[in-house]
Amino acid sequence: MKLSEEKLHNLRHSLAHILASAVLEMFPKGQLGVGPVIENGFFYDFLLPRPLAPEDIKKIEKRMRELVKQKLAFQRQDLSIHQAKKYFTDNHQPFKLELIKDIEKHGTTVFDEIEQRLQPITYNLQPKSVSLYQTGKFTDLCRGGHVNNTSEIDPQSFKLDKISGAYWRGDQKNPQMQRIYGLAFETKAGLEEYLKIQEEAERRDHKKLGPKLGLFMFHHSAPGMPYWLPKGVLIYNELVNFWRSEHTKRNYQEIVSPLLNKKELYQTSGHFEHYWQDMYSIKTKDNEEYALKAMNCPNAMVVFGSQPRSYKDLPLRLSDTDTLHRNEISGALNGLLRVREFRQDDAHCFVTEDQIGSEYEAIFEIVDEFYSLFNLEYSFRLGTRPESFMGEVATWNKAEETLKKILTKSKKKFTIAEKDGAFYGPKVDILMKDAVGREWQMGTIQLDFQQPQRFKLEYTAPDGSKKTPVAIHRVIYGSLERFIGLLIEHFAGAFPIWLSPVQVKILPITDKQNKYAHDQGAELLKNNIRMDVDDRSESVGKKIREAEMEKVPYMLIVGEKEVKAKKVAVRRRNQLARRSLGEGGKDLGAMKLDKFIKQILEKIISRSLD
Repeated sequence: MKLSEEKLHNLRHSLAHILASAVLEMFPKGQLGVGPVIENGFFYDFLLPRPLAPEDIKKIEKRMRELVKQKLAFQRQDLSIHQAKKYFTDNHQPFKLELIKDIEKHGTTVFDEIEQRLQPITYNLQPKSVSLYQTGKFTDLCRGGHVNNTSEIDPQSFKLDKISGAYWRGDQKNPQMQRIYGLAFETKAGLEEYLKIQEEAERRDHKKLGPKLGLFMFHHSAPGMPYWLPKGVLIYNELVNFWRSEHTKRNYQEIVSPLLNKKELYQTSGHFEHYWQDMYSIKTKDNEEYALKAMNCPNAMVVFGSQPRSYKDLPLRLSDTDTLHRNEISGALNGLLRVREFRQDDAHCFVTEDQIGSEYEAIFEIVDEFYSLFNLEYSFRLGTRPESFMGEVATWNKAEETLKKILTKSKKKFTIAEKDGAFYGPKVDILMKDAVGREWQMGTIQLDFQQPQRFKLEYTAPDGSKKTPVAIHRVIYGSLERFIGLLIEHFAGAFPIWLSPVQVKILPITDKQNKYAHDQGAELLKNNIRMDVDDRSESVGKKIREAEMEKVPYMLIVGEKEVKAKKVAVRRRNQLARRSLGEGGKDLGAMKLDKFIKQILEKIISRSLD
């Protein structure tokens, strides 16, 4: 951790203690959970005698500022396990006692922010003591990482953000606690800048814009599994059609494979050992165990092995967009960004070892073409051998060195995430920055020496010998659900014309122009331009406002004058809707329909951002 990062981490960690201190002053019988540092701040879990109200949060935040101004020191105490247990027993803190038992057994306890539960990590040691930190009248079980004194904290650099429910250790069988989130930065200016970004992110939130624009919805009967509505399906299909077109040019062959597979398939691939708990499994009437597929790679291995292969067949590129299911915990679900049912623009490229470099270069070209199309900034991240891995260390080392050389040669910015590879091989993740500067992991390109061996795949080499191919697993969009969710936010719902569900809306000024409007619409449809006619008996001003709210790229307004001239008055969506495109909207004046059709077909065919 860099010095500046460590300083900010310690500041946020210290504020979690200050938060707990303020809460216990208000609720002396409150029970403490955990209070880790998270991205942009911290949180703390509490079991309290009553639900917190908004006015409580204001009082707690005010008290936190008062405590910070008292220049309180963080003082460490090392107690024996027995002494620590007695201290938290005397202070009626059962959750802290549970944590101490974890420390006694495992050596430490680490909170997993993503899974929202505590994950013990075992060390080869038997701790004889634990550390507690005292700040003013408050003492907490903690391994450290604080400011020396609260005078180092700007009282205006933090803010309590929200309250949510959280089961202790993420288990519904455990008590439900109240989680208070806080934002914290080194300075007041840092907090204000973040709040501005959050305000813009709120305006772009796909969870609000998506249903409002009629793209998708969720229902309680299928949590984490989106319903795609007609307009959303149009976007989905446009993305897949573009993907198919570009991959066909590059000699990818699309396959479709079963969604339900026997457990034995995943035992062969290694997913049963490493991933089974995250898959939906069922037992048949014959007592055989199956699972809904959560990944496509085992099926791609089966297809490769279904017939004899020669070195002349390689690279063999098998692509698919099958539906996948993953058993995500409910607390981790997040609109389209984290779901239980999704599709990937998946592919598995089977190559010889000599072809790895050139195949990665070809894949990087696809990445650049796809992300440039949406004006998305991206970088790469190399994930190395994880703690739980399959295969030989020497093979892993070779694979990692190969990827480092390829990434360096690409001259694209990349970072290294130690121990973050897939269990069967190192991976290169695609990290995307959206319009408000947030970074997201999208696609991934994974090098796999293991599964081809486990499936006993082989091809005939030029000398007639049998060799095992190398598999490259790769997705460019990543999850299509996540990609569309982020596109909604990136463009604030104002998609470029080729992706817009409704590309043109025709607005007759009075009912007298309805027939002319529908005739013009028919011409647009003949040219495969997606259009809608708003022939309601409403004012044209209202029709324009609603079309702009729907973020339709172009409006054709037709009144008596346009009918006589056999023209349409063209209006582009307004500046607010087009802000993410960096352009202002304007009226383009009256023109013949065929001229308008020619102009926008050029934009649609070229997939222009305009």
